[in-house]
Amino acid sequence: MSIARQASEITLPAINDGWDSVLQFLCSQFPFISEAVWRERMASGKVHWFNGDTVTPATPFSPSKRLCYYREVAAEPVIPLAHHIIFQNEHIIVADKPHFLPVTPGGDYVNECLLGRLQRDTGIADMVPVHRLDRDTAGLVLFSVNPDSRPAYYQLFRQGTIEKQYQAVARLTAEVAKAVLPQHWHIENRIEKSQPRFINAIVPGEVNAVSDITLVAKAGGLGLFELQPHSGKTHQLRLHMLSLGLPILHDNYYPQLLPKQPPQFATPLQLLAKQLSFTDPLNQQLTRFSSKQLLTAWPD
Repeated sequence: MSIARQASEITLPAINDGWDSVLQFLCSQFPFISEAVWRERMASGKVHWFNGDTVTPATPFSPSKRLCYYREVAAEPVIPLAHHIIFQNEHIIVADKPHFLPVTPGGDYVNECLLGRLQRDTGIADMVPVHRLDRDTAGLVLFSVNPDSRPAYYQLFRQGTIEKQYQAVARLTAEVAKAVLPQHWHIENRIEKSQPRFINAIVPGEVNAVSDITLVAKAGGLGLFELQPHSGKTHQLRLHMLSLGLPILHDNYYPQLLPKQPPQFATPLQLLAKQLSFTDPLNQQLTRFSSKQLLTAWPD
């Protein structure tokens, strides 16, 4: 059994939807965790209010109050791939994440995540990712380590003033293989949640996802692409590559959702968050960071 070292937090809804107790709320919020498990966690002190006060099965529901709990999994996967700190100062950390490692706890992962690794490396507990990468995607992630300056870095993403550049490898169609380089696509469409809930789909409607994609090199039937997202929808680049008939190599979700399996370390998704560029909101200096990782399917 793996138990999270850091507590997860949830804020109870402002409106009580008929829950008499915190236990009832948790059972409705997390239907795949049994009441018996929640009772056991409460008995061992693994559920408490943000201020540290204990929560018992009889604790009444309290609207808008912050609750802490410790996630557990029977067997947590170990990712035998290294992360690296690219840059660190008193305000931010830029980390280079390997494929397969989640940014934050979730699913089968409670401690084996980039956030947990960095907290252990640095001894800094008050650390949050300013943005996210899919677990399957490698590359750069920006973390805030200073709560005073944190809002300024969040604004980079909210205002779209940070430039993100990715690389991807995909198998070329016959038509694209004949193209003169570079070949460019500008994609605008709408992405929404699909079924199962962890995948997305392109649907009709108002545009909410915009990307620029450029084929920059070809070799052995494969193409190396540079991708620049101008919005931040989940799986946006994977879906936009798919819409061109060029799904990213080794994608377990698109075009076909494959059965869940242990991490296949020999065939990582060929998507890399290669660069982050922005004007630092504190000193107004243009800053650029580059991942040191390479996409393994692309010949050197």
